[in-house]
Amino acid sequence: MDLVLDMTREYSGLAFWLGLVAICIWAVVTSLPTPARAQSGIRELPEDHAEVQLSYAPVVREVSPAVVNVYSTRVVQQFRSPFAADPFFDRFFGGGGAREQEQHSLGSGVIVSADGIIVTNNHVIEGSEEVTVALADRREFRAEVILADERTDLAVLRIDPGSEELPTVAFRNSDDLQVGDLVLALGNPFGVGQTVTSGIVSALARTQIGVSDYQFFIQTDAAVNPGNSGGALVTLDGGLVGINTAIFSRSGGSIGIGFAIPSNMVRRVVESAIEGTPITRAWLGLGTQEITNDIAETMSLSRLSGALVNNVYDGGPADRAGLKSGDIITSLGGHDISDPSALRYRVGVGRPGDEMAVEYTRDGQRRTTSIALEVPPETPARNQTAIDGPNPFSGATVANLSPAFNNENGLDPFQQGVVVMGIQRGSTAWRMRLQAGDIIREINGDSIDSVEDLTRVTTGRQGRWDIVFERAGRQYTFSVRG
Repeated sequence: MDLVLDMTREYSGLAFWLGLVAICIWAVVTSLPTPARAQSGIRELPEDHAEVQLSYAPVVREVSPAVVNVYSTRVVQQFRSPFAADPFFDRFFGGGGAREQEQHSLGSGVIVSADGIIVTNNHVIEGSEEVTVALADRREFRAEVILADERTDLAVLRIDPGSEELPTVAFRNSDDLQVGDLVLALGNPFGVGQTVTSGIVSALARTQIGVSDYQFFIQTDAAVNPGNSGGALVTLDGGLVGINTAIFSRSGGSIGIGFAIPSNMVRRVVESAIEGTPITRAWLGLGTQEITNDIAETMSLSRLSGALVNNVYDGGPADRAGLKSGDIITSLGGHDISDPSALRYRVGVGRPGDEMAVEYTRDGQRRTTSIALEVPPETPARNQTAIDGPNPFSGATVANLSPAFNNENGLDPFQQGVVVMGIQRGSTAWRMRLQAGDIIREINGDSIDSVEDLTRVTTGRQGRWDIVFERAGRQYTFSVRG
């Protein structure tokens, strides 16, 4: 009996506390907004639109006025026959073999400064003679190209809105993005008008795309189509995290694989344009290569990640930091380095003078050091020279290779010699099929190490020219009678 009474008192105390909790829950529930409670067993309708629907409309309303259409026009020459451009045939048949034709290009752009600074893709305006920008309110302005950078595939335009302040999109730190983040893509696909698509960040640091020298892209499944190039990729707070640049497609339309240039690189280019200075790219003074399966097996590596140092410039930043050939750089400035393209991007968004922490492995041991980004030296001076006279190089413009020249043009930092910078159409060099980028190695057995060597060897008429040159890493030989 005593046991029964004790249990009864215990249950009575429990009932009291349960009742008190129930009263508290009832008070909380009755204080919730109308959609969260039910009366008479019937759920009530939401009282406003925000309670029932998540919408991107506020973001689009904020960003879309700053997304523009970019129209460019260029004049190209079309030849009616394969001989029409040859000076010999022009001389005897009166020319007239070429006709001019206008080509039009359509893309998108983003206003990033209220006084009329717009960023777009370089391939949208490349070679254009006239660029027009159409705002979201359909007003059109003639645009000036103030910076065009083929290596990043970015261009910066300026329009004159007078005293009016234009709507802008603010930059966000693209390094803060994570895979799975929601993003919106805005642009003018196929010329149908401003269009918004939604998606997520599908991947980061894509480096095998091949549309610019700095291959480090944000991948998204937000639909990106032709005409979207140069448009905005924004987060749900309306911040610009990328410029839409390319798609992977077999049909020409979107299949959910689009690529954007990260905003940190875009900001770097825009700042140079606003300052009115050329883009000064920093330099580490080293060469790297990708780690392949064979290399990993030879070096007993467990991961195919990092940038393998294969050359170090004497006296350069990497040399002074203690890096050596065979080291594997795994982190720069606190960012993982998966391959040489990732390293190139991290250096590209930095500025000369920046000090960065470097993590690397040597003989399987993890090490750290710091390295200062620097402007590469122009040694020897480029000595840009136009070649003329009775020789196969007449009509070519050449220059000396140097770390500064190579870094500026995306070449191997350790290349030396004389490079062809341009060819005059119809000249002897043009008929010899020489191309910009060719590196002249030998003439008649003489090594060509500088522009002075080339001008000395090509002075005066010779009966025969035996020429060795390098193109895209391969050597070629041809002979020409004088």
